[in-house]
Amino acid sequence: MDAKARQELVNELLMRKQNLSFLDVKAVDAAVSRVAGGQGVKKSKLSTVCNLLEGLKAVQEHENEIAEVVVVCEPEQASLMMGGLHPRASLYERPVNIDTAKQQHSEFRAQLRSHGVRVLTVREILAYNVDENVSARVDLEDLAFSALDYEMEVGHNTEELAEEDRYYLSDDYKREVIENMSVSQLVDTVMINPTVRLSPSYRDTGFTATYTFEPLSNLVYTRDQQITVCKGIIMGRLRSLQRQREVQVMKFCFTKLGLPVVGEIREPGFLEGGDFFPCGQDLCMLGIGLRSNMEAAQQLMDEDLTGTRRIAVVRDDFDQHQDRMHLDCVFSIISNNCCIMLEDIMGDDSPTRRLVDEYTKDPATGRYKLTKSAIEFSDFIRDEGYHIIPIKNEHQLKYACNVLNLGDSRIISVHAASAREIAKSPHFNGDVCVIDFSSITSMYGSVHCASQVVRRVPRRYMKASLE
Repeated sequence: MDAKARQELVNELLMRKQNLSFLDVKAVDAAVSRVAGGQGVKKSKLSTVCNLLEGLKAVQEHENEIAEVVVVCEPEQASLMMGGLHPRASLYERPVNIDTAKQQHSEFRAQLRSHGVRVLTVREILAYNVDENVSARVDLEDLAFSALDYEMEVGHNTEELAEEDRYYLSDDYKREVIENMSVSQLVDTVMINPTVRLSPSYRDTGFTATYTFEPLSNLVYTRDQQITVCKGIIMGRLRSLQRQREVQVMKFCFTKLGLPVVGEIREPGFLEGGDFFPCGQDLCMLGIGLRSNMEAAQQLMDEDLTGTRRIAVVRDDFDQHQDRMHLDCVFSIISNNCCIMLEDIMGDDSPTRRLVDEYTKDPATGRYKLTKSAIEFSDFIRDEGYHIIPIKNEHQLKYACNVLNLGDSRIISVHAASAREIAKSPHFNGDVCVIDFSSITSMYGSVHCASQVVRRVPRRYMKASLE
């Protein structure tokens, strides 16, 4: 065996050790070189995921269009372990078994890949190319630098320190520490947001330390930090203070991938991705209530961010319960003309009904104006041409509504009984796969919550290719 053949064998063996997410990130990264003609291009300037027509790099026009690229976050050992120490304070529903959660999430990713979806994990995106590319290394170091804090312990101040010891609280020392970290250390630092509190020891190295952490223990739910619309990605603003840094991390990932962020929700707006559904170029829906609010919806309209002619604001005025915190907890689109909906919220007499205000863009001014007001949600949906499969309350509590549509009515569900009801409906002509996701749902979310589809193939492109 000559030297070249030996090297090829070594490279193949090394590649086999990489996980599938690494290979997906590597595959989409290779698209940059093809699109750029082999020239060096900064990733923030050109998509590493796709080269859609009309220059679009990320797009989602309808929930039933073919999903091609999905971003997920594998349950992280350190951050999930910390969150699991007190589930309720970490926004979890029940205690969580980390090993089971990791296994179930791995099977979820395998199911997505079996449908031809590119599945990118947050950790692999953060780590990708950092060992080979200095710019990628520096970018990740900057993110980790912003996550790490040094401060004096309560009751102490820098005046107690010798002049030479004050260096060890400085940004210069923190930068030195960061620059010597391995890639996995850098990613872990981003995920756990450590604060090191120092007090003088007057012996040995001069300091003692205590540590506190603000782990991103909910980042497994990559739906919430943003929405993907006709125009690209819009960064949200999360209602829970402990989750707000997740938006920064996800924006870093999209920038690294070259996916365009076309807008960001600002204070006083709150926008969480579980409240958003794309329904085509003509319509999208945004739930407001416990999490997202009208201020965010107004920003979407004022800045024309979604690219749709109409925006339906689905108001949760009467319920606002944690078990039904987002629109995707009570509703989902499973085909071009079929959806599922919690039966308890349906009807004008329901005490937990949702009401819809529809805003339509004025072609003369380009501004949105209110065209329908306080329409009961199920009536609105039927008027849009959808058949509704009702979901029982006891099934909704087991995440029956929180399904993931991979396009062409290929549905992933976590609840077997409701999956059978969907499959038996004469209005549904797709496929339903049921997976065990119980350790992930213990953290208050299911498969729709745990995925961000950043690219679906627009149906109009597929029609054009057939003509």
